[in-house]
Amino acid sequence: MEEAAHPYVPKDLKLPGYVPISMSMSSILSVYLASSLFVASLVWFLFGRKKLKLDKLLMCWWAFTGLTHLVLEGYFVFSPEFFNDNTSCYLAEVWKEYSKGDSRYAGRDSAVIAVEGITAVIEGPASLLSVYAIAKGKSYSYVLQLAISLGQLYGCLVYFITAFLEGDNFATSSFYYYSYYIGANGWWVLIPLLISYRSWNKICEAAANGVETKMKKKIR
Repeated sequence: MEEAAHPYVPKDLKLPGYVPISMSMSSILSVYLASSLFVASLVWFLFGRKKLKLDKLLMCWWAFTGLTHLVLEGYFVFSPEFFNDNTSCYLAEVWKEYSKGDSRYAGRDSAVIAVEGITAVIEGPASLLSVYAIAKGKSYSYVLQLAISLGQLYGCLVYFITAFLEGDNFATSSFYYYSYYIGANGWWVLIPLLISYRSWNKICEAAANGVETKMKKKIR
């Protein structure tokens, strides 16, 4: 039986047993957006009742990004042949679709696997821990948020730089390049940058207050 030709770039990319995507782009995005909205709404109304609006937004972000890392990226890391899935599994369909913007996923590029593996196994659970830390007002909350955000930024740098060094020619069209490769990943650059800045200021502020308190005690 003749194998179906894949739509990815480069055309000579070897994907034995490739099964064409069965879900439409709109269906895939609708499920993802609806699921994300459900998670954010659940966190907003159940876990952040007494929190400031910014803290509630941060909890929603960490729940969303944590589950994205664990579920979506975790599936990619541990499903090396998602491209020949013939069950219409939603997670496989997501990565078949996303590979139109970056075929390194379908081709199992080692740099991508390494970045996604670390993200799924470490940053995913840590992001969910951040939700708990903010909700309970834990002292390590800002340190944890800073550490995860720096990890996300580092992962994005490796992701973009390795693509550039390898020719940056993995998208089937400019539409997929800017909507998937740039647009989808841009949020994991912008938001971690803002969180890093805020967390750093909060840590410095707490350290300064601690020093000031110690000085006052010594004077007394």
